[in-house]
Amino acid sequence: MDVENQKNHLKAYGITYWVLKKELKVKWLLNYRGGSFLIPDTEAIQKECQIRGVSFEVISNTMAETILEDIASPSKNMEAVVLEKAPKIAVYTPKGKLPWDDAVTMVLKYAEIPYETVYDEEVLNDNLLLYDWLHLHHEDFTGQYGKFYGMYRAASWYIEEKKTAEALAAKLGYSKVSEQKLDVALKIRDYVVGGGFMFAMCSATDSFDIALSAEGTDICEPMFDGDGSSPSYQNKIDYSKTFAFENFILERSPLIYEFSSIDMTRRRSVSRTTDYFTLMEFSAKWDPVPTMLCQNHTALVKGFMGQTTSFSREEIKSNVLVLGENKINGEAKYIHGIKGKGFFTFYGGHDPEDYQHRVGDSKTELDLHPTSPGYRLILNNVLFPAARKKKQKT
Repeated sequence: MDVENQKNHLKAYGITYWVLKKELKVKWLLNYRGGSFLIPDTEAIQKECQIRGVSFEVISNTMAETILEDIASPSKNMEAVVLEKAPKIAVYTPKGKLPWDDAVTMVLKYAEIPYETVYDEEVLNDNLLLYDWLHLHHEDFTGQYGKFYGMYRAASWYIEEKKTAEALAAKLGYSKVSEQKLDVALKIRDYVVGGGFMFAMCSATDSFDIALSAEGTDICEPMFDGDGSSPSYQNKIDYSKTFAFENFILERSPLIYEFSSIDMTRRRSVSRTTDYFTLMEFSAKWDPVPTMLCQNHTALVKGFMGQTTSFSREEIKSNVLVLGENKINGEAKYIHGIKGKGFFTFYGGHDPEDYQHRVGDSKTELDLHPTSPGYRLILNNVLFPAARKKKQKT
C-alpha cells in the first residue's frame, strides 16, 4: 500500500473486505509500506486482484514471518492488527438524493464494498442494531434544511426537499421536521453508545452535535418550522450532550450558510495551493486505533471544502483526538473519539477530490483518482470495525 507499488489503493480495500467475507483473516500491517495488508495466498485471491487492478506481491511464509518479526520489534513504530470479520455497513441517506453526490457512497461502490441504505424510518425502528458501521450522509440534523434558505429558497429542488421532509415527518407522527431529526440523532447516539461505529462528513458532523446539544430547545426560525425560536436559545445549549464539540456559538441568521462557530469555512485564510492537512503520528503498538485511521501512503493530504470544511480546535473537547490538522491556521480536519462502548469519526469537507464542490456539479470519477489519500481515510474507517479487539490490560 505504499506510493511506489500500489496502482489502486482504493480497490485494495475492497479486496481486503472481499477476503474477510470469505471468512479468512487478514493482518493489517500498520505503518509498514503505507499500511499494507498481509492476506492468505490463493489462486482465487490473486485472480480477483488482477481483475480489479490491485497490485500485490506473493511472498513466502518465511518472508512473512521475517516481516512480522521486524514489525514486532519494540524499536519499530509498527504493529500487525488482525482483521477478523467483514463489518456490515449502513449508509444513512435520503431516498431521493439531492443533485450532488456523497463521497462515502461513491468510494464504497468504487471499492466494491457492499452496503445498505437506511433513513429516518429505519433508524427510528431500531434497524441500526443490524449493522456494525454507519455513515451519515451530508445531513442537517437541526431541521434547518442545510441552511440553504438564503441562496436556494426559490430553487425547485429546495422546495421539493422541504415538502418531502415535512411529509415524512407527518407520516412518522411529528409536527416538525426538527423534532423528527432530533429523535433520529438520539437513536444514532444510542447506537454508538451501545458499541456502534459511526462516521460522518461535512454538515452531518456539526449539525449532529448541535441537534443533541439543543434537545428541548427550538433553534429553528419560522421559515424552517412555522414558529419562532426559543428566546435566548444560545444560553440553553447543553454541551455535555455532544460527542465532539463544546462552547460553540450558533449562527442565528437563516440567510447565512453556516450552523455555528464550529466550522472554519468562513474564517479560512488558506489558498487552494497551500491547503493541505497533516496526518498525526501515533504509537502503533500503544495506540492502534488512531494509527489504523491514519494509515496512508503520504502524511500530507490535499484539503477540500464543504459546508462544514473543518473544525475550530478551540471548540473540540479535550477527550477527542485530532487525527489531521491544517498547520497553517491550526484547524482540525479529521477527528475521532469514544462514546460509551462505541466510536465516532468526523471528517470535514464534502469530496476529497473536488476542492470546492458546488450544487449541481458533476460527480467525481474515482477511476481518475485510484490512489487518493483523502479517500483512503474514509476506507480506513470502513475496515476499522473488523479489527480484533484486544483485552484491556488490568
